[in-house]
Formats: sequence, C-alpha cells, structure tokens
Amino acid sequence: MERAQSNRHRRALANFAMRHQKKTIKLGRTAEHRKALLANQVCSLIEHQRIRTTLAKAKAVRPLAEKMVTLGKKGSIHARRTAFAVLRQKDAVKKLFDEIAPRTADRHGGYTRIVKLGQRKSDSAPVAYLEWVDAAILLDQEIDEAAEKKARKSKKEGEQASAAEKKTKKTAAAATTAVR
Repeated sequence: MERAQSNRHRRALANFAMRHQKKTIKLGRTAEHRKALLANQVCSLIEHQRIRTTLAKAKAVRPLAEKMVTLGKKGSIHARRTAFAVLRQKDAVKKLFDEIAPRTADRHGGYTRIVKLGQRKSDSAPVAYLEWVDAAILLDQEIDEAAEKKARKSKKEGEQASAAEKKTKKTAAAATTAVR
C-alpha cells in the first residue's frame, strides 16, 4: 500500500518536473516536420538575406543559422557535407560557403539579428525579421547601385528627350520654311 502510494506520488511529481536542458523549441510540429521547416527557413535566409516570420520561428531558426555560418567559416569538405546534410539544398550551401561565411570571418558569433515588427493582423501572432547582421551594409550598397543605375537611366532618357526636342524644332523650322 505504501509502495503504491509513493509511485503515484512520484508520477504526479513527474508531470510537474522542470524542463532543465531541454532547449528544443517544438513549434507544435513533429521532429521531421520541424527539421524540414528550420532547414527551409535557413535556406531562405541565405538566399534572401532577410526573412519575415513569426517570432517563435525566428528564435528557433537563429541557432541553426549560426551553426551553419560556423561550418561555412571552417570551409572544409566535411563541414560542407555536414551543412548539406542539414540544409539539403546545394545552391544554399554554395552561397553560404562562398559569400556569407567570408563576410563574417572577423566575427565570433552573433551573425543574425531579430527585429520585432509587432503583431500580424490576421491572428495577432508576433512577427519579426530574421536577418544577417552585416546584411544592412549589403542592402545599402544595393540601394546605392540601384539609385546610380536609375540616375544613369534618367540621364540617358534626358539626353534622348533633348535630342527629340531638337529634332522636333528642326522639323518645325523646316515646315515653316517650306510653307513660306
């Protein structure tokens, strides 16, 4: 009797046990689904430099993304194969090792940042950007290049417009002389 009571008591306490050293954010998914989701999110982050997702997913993706950058910084064949085993996309692994890892060579961790955006309108889920810390520099360069390209295009269009104006003036002058 006493033994059964203690087992029941032990089981009741087990239900309220603390979750020490259980870091996995489960996201309400099975292990396979969660692995695939996180791998796809990291691949999207590598491809687009910034992703918009829920705060919980961003917090779950961040450690995996940082581990992939660490593998990229090692640069060995073994590291490349390990990254491919996790991400399962050749293009993402190639970009990770060729572009992202060299950019972060002088940094010791902290490769990503989470920027909170507030709540999503439909379900009030907290939304955030997950981006590379050094991506802001790249985005600024891309904006500058786009502005420069636009300026060149508008200058070219301005030259074409002025040439067209000259042409119309010449034709108008020719028409007036032809009428006289």
